[in-house]
Amino acid sequence: MKKDLFQAPDYFLMDELLTDEHKLIRDAAREWVKRDVSPIIEEACQKAEFPKQILPGLAEVGAFGPYIPTKYGGAGLDNISYGLIMQELERGDSGVRSTASVQSSLVMYPIFKYGNETQKMKYLPRLATGELMGCFGLTEPNHGSDPGGMTTNIKDAGDHYILNGAKMWISNSPFADIAVVWAKNEAGRIKGVIVERGMDGFTTPETHNKWSLRASATGELVFDNVKIPKENILTEKDGLGAPLGCLDSARYGIAWGAIGAAMDCYDTALRYSKERIQFGKPIAAFQLQQKKLAEMITEITKAQLLTWRLGVLKNEGRATTAQISMCKRNNVEMALNITRESRQILGAMGITGDYSIMRHMMNLESVITYEGTHDIHLLITGLDITGENAFK
Repeated sequence: MKKDLFQAPDYFLMDELLTDEHKLIRDAAREWVKRDVSPIIEEACQKAEFPKQILPGLAEVGAFGPYIPTKYGGAGLDNISYGLIMQELERGDSGVRSTASVQSSLVMYPIFKYGNETQKMKYLPRLATGELMGCFGLTEPNHGSDPGGMTTNIKDAGDHYILNGAKMWISNSPFADIAVVWAKNEAGRIKGVIVERGMDGFTTPETHNKWSLRASATGELVFDNVKIPKENILTEKDGLGAPLGCLDSARYGIAWGAIGAAMDCYDTALRYSKERIQFGKPIAAFQLQQKKLAEMITEITKAQLLTWRLGVLKNEGRATTAQISMCKRNNVEMALNITRESRQILGAMGITGDYSIMRHMMNLESVITYEGTHDIHLLITGLDITGENAFK
């Protein structure tokens, strides 16, 4: 079994901007990935299986709702701590980070922000330990970038609601115990609904034949006259702004996570370039390879600075949706470009499972699309700087 030799690049001494607690949290996640993820992730991807045995470990390193208050089972950490955990998880694999992102930002976050006290106490502590796993239902077969057009609906039936519709491209759905689902009521208002596995008419068929995120479980959510108790409606916020607020939290985590994938590919390519001998010397001695590596570390460093600043703003409650959107778009594009250049440095070896690069490349093709496509994020920035809405 190949040993995980990863060494994180820190060209601008970013560690000096972190607290001792930040570094302790990050290092614990890093060591867990080296010990419990790296040895099994290639086989899991080849088999297209989600390694469910890692769920307890994810809970132990605080990956499930780290910013949720301790009262509700979370660790009560700040947003930079959350970002650093996501960075380390995606350094291991985007699918592993996706599992944690969904649990934290798309399940625990809406229950914490939009749920009542009873709902928080019922679900959050068990989600934090991984006893319960969740998923998030917004995207539909005919409504991806335009979630406001959703057709999934709830109708008041007296002492309960009836839920009908379908969601797709749902991470965690095949094994999730609960789903936070967004549906329109009779007035066309979007509401958050907590759907529990075992409710009659609720099924979660798995999505197969993926070339990307192969170690992540993806599926659908199908609702056929599902009876939803009224106490399962999120009461504190509705409208499209509610699910979009969750996406802000998820996109923030992705911005950090993408740096992890980029760092892993850079570290792999740098180490390989020093060991691979051609024409009598290491390929690291050739100008074109140095150009690739120098540009990689430059882009990683820029992304680290951008994301750290975003974390500071988020801790202060000043990060805007547009800032988060820009950071997610920039960092995922950066990471995807680095995977491609890293693959070039490794030559034919870059396509094999002996190295992580091709796996990261395939995964990032999903990351650049989910939680808002690459083009949609560009238009969010465009709207913010011009005041002109290109969506309509």
